[in-house]
Amino acid sequence: MQISTVLCWIFRHINCHKMGEFHSFLSHFTSMETDMKKLLYLLFAVVIALPLAAQNKYVGVKGCACHNMPKQGKQVDVWKKSDHAKAFETLKSDKAAEIAKKNGIASAAEAKQCLECHSTGAGDPAEKTFAAADGVQCEACHGAASGYKAIHNKPENKEKAVAAGLLKADEKTCKPCHGANKMHDAKPFDYKKAWEQIKHPAPKG
Repeated sequence: MQISTVLCWIFRHINCHKMGEFHSFLSHFTSMETDMKKLLYLLFAVVIALPLAAQNKYVGVKGCACHNMPKQGKQVDVWKKSDHAKAFETLKSDKAAEIAKKNGIASAAEAKQCLECHSTGAGDPAEKTFAAADGVQCEACHGAASGYKAIHNKPENKEKAVAAGLLKADEKTCKPCHGANKMHDAKPFDYKKAWEQIKHPAPKG
């Protein structure tokens, strides 16, 4: 099969946002090289999935309740014990008020430049289950979940979930908030040490 055939299909469906259709389309071509399939998924992400992800809404940690089941390693409980869960509350502290005043900010708990790192979404579209006061939640690292929430729990749907906005967190995800900070002095950031404190893998088997 020629790549031009697939590209024509992609651009005919650019406004449909139907990752499932695209995945099924490729599955018919069992002889296609794996590298070629990876390239096509990348092209799909660029022309279709990224605009779709931009439309996703935040569901909040309450919308991720399934991740607190034992088979998921009670990941929400791990989050609750982390500083991420308390990040919004720190904006109400005397220290936060002092920093806000120095930067000409009336209220740290309401300022977008503070919420960008002490909460999730910072005013972006969200569903009713979302609350900024819940701090730095799952989607701060994994992307707004409305587009992939219903499908990401099955291994066979991994590519579909990624195309719908699911992100894999890594050191680059952390650096914008844990690196140099123009608002206040940031603590030295050791990614490996920090990851050991917040890692939340699902049990195997």
